[in-house]
Amino acid sequence: MANSLTSVPYPSNEPIKSYAPGSVEKKEVLSTYKNLYNTSIEIKMRIGNKDVKSDNKASIYPPHDNKHKIGFYYRSDKKHIEQAIKSALESREKWCKMPWESRAAIFLKAADLVAGPFRAKINAATMLAQSKTIFQAEIDAACELIDFLRFNVQYMQEIYTNQPNNSPGIWNKISYRPLEGFVYAVSPFNFTAIAGNLPASAAMMGNVVVWKPSDYQIYSAKILMDIFREAGLPDGVINMVFGDPEMITNTILENSNFSGIHFTGSTKVFKDIWKKIGNNIDYYKTYPRIVGETGGKDFIIAHPSAKPAEVATAITRGAFEFQGQKCSAASRVYLPKSMSEKVISHLKSDLNSISMGSPEDFKNFVTAVIHKDAYDRLVKVIEKIKKDTDAEIILGGGYDDSKGYFIEPTVVITTNPKYDTMERELFGPLVTVYIYPDELWGETLKLIDQTSEYALTGAVYSQDRYALEDAVNILENCAGNFYINDKPTGAVVGQQPFGGARGSGTNDKAGSSINLLRWVSPRLIKETFIPASNYRYPFLG
Repeated sequence: MANSLTSVPYPSNEPIKSYAPGSVEKKEVLSTYKNLYNTSIEIKMRIGNKDVKSDNKASIYPPHDNKHKIGFYYRSDKKHIEQAIKSALESREKWCKMPWESRAAIFLKAADLVAGPFRAKINAATMLAQSKTIFQAEIDAACELIDFLRFNVQYMQEIYTNQPNNSPGIWNKISYRPLEGFVYAVSPFNFTAIAGNLPASAAMMGNVVVWKPSDYQIYSAKILMDIFREAGLPDGVINMVFGDPEMITNTILENSNFSGIHFTGSTKVFKDIWKKIGNNIDYYKTYPRIVGETGGKDFIIAHPSAKPAEVATAITRGAFEFQGQKCSAASRVYLPKSMSEKVISHLKSDLNSISMGSPEDFKNFVTAVIHKDAYDRLVKVIEKIKKDTDAEIILGGGYDDSKGYFIEPTVVITTNPKYDTMERELFGPLVTVYIYPDELWGETLKLIDQTSEYALTGAVYSQDRYALEDAVNILENCAGNFYINDKPTGAVVGQQPFGGARGSGTNDKAGSSINLLRWVSPRLIKETFIPASNYRYPFLG
């Protein structure tokens, strides 16, 4: 194939299966779920060509069934991280020289494996160990992951074909080299697709990776690694390690071959990592690429012209799907006084119809939060709200961890627009509402812009085009993904590239060529066909 210019299959977004009663996909995923639930799994690290154990084991429990052990995984020592770095660097030369079409074929095959034989398993694992409903698992672990893999291959081809202009007698070429060294991928618990994309996008561009998934996403991470291996990813290209995040990160950042980090997680952790990279900058062979998507305090604002039922639906879906454990989840809402009672009435109707429990029961819209620490943190917030005079819980506020880490969808109204839960990221099923005077539309937009350190997502609802233009302009810098008459969650690869600025990250837009460009180091090659043979320019006479 060296003498051909190929084109990859043009991607389209993976259709979302319905899981309707009696459907084949529903029967298959429930059967797989039950099998995983009743089988104890042993999850090993993957370093080079070996499945690696250690002396340190940790158990895995479903968040919605926290007494039922479903397996365990092995946590790393420092030597394992050093082995993973060594393995990555040893595989680098051969991997980065592989033709890009061959790398593309590996990840396209991985996408087809997720779409086909692994679909039920990756969805069931995400339901079981991350407590996602089947719909949330399907749009994440299946569809978004498939889209990341297929669209990124298309973006890779577009990047490689982007070449400079030439002039008579001169041929200019750009070689998009992988970074010199290895990339560190740190992925969160809440999206299986992100866990797959962070290491895969860097590897696709010819890089080698040490990948640390969240301790609370290891079950589906193991299946992701199985998929990559089944797709033909060579040993050592992506090395998967588990364990103490600080030890792993410090070991990584002490290595002179560290060339970049692909991170999704908390703002505080990301800032700490950035500081460490700065302190170590003299050790590195090259300036590391720092790519991160972090926290959010995402908003919905309704104009008096908005339709109450639409606003209420945006709040219910935007704030409470996956228990609000999305960096894009709606967590602060601004309602005009004239329509606030109608929106709240719709919200009450919605939340009174919602059932909560295991994701195995498809009637449940809400399941459990991810772990005990998250549960305790949210309970503490709820109890504080009950004591405060400038905030009131009007819906929900209950909690119970006797079976799983369950927090009721909770709606708070505050008279203080800078109240704690209007500013602090909570990462749970709690949304705070501030009611503003209708005539203070413009001032409220400015208030939104000044309230949070984050700038990830936001939504405006209005039937008035002038009001929408006000929102677009005044809120220009406080959301990397801005939604007009839609909830602030649910970005689709290839349609809404995702990422925010300010305290929400580097805004390198996952699901776009912008992100992939961060994992290459371009080299310009200029070839002159007939070189000059006399130094004198014409102006010299």
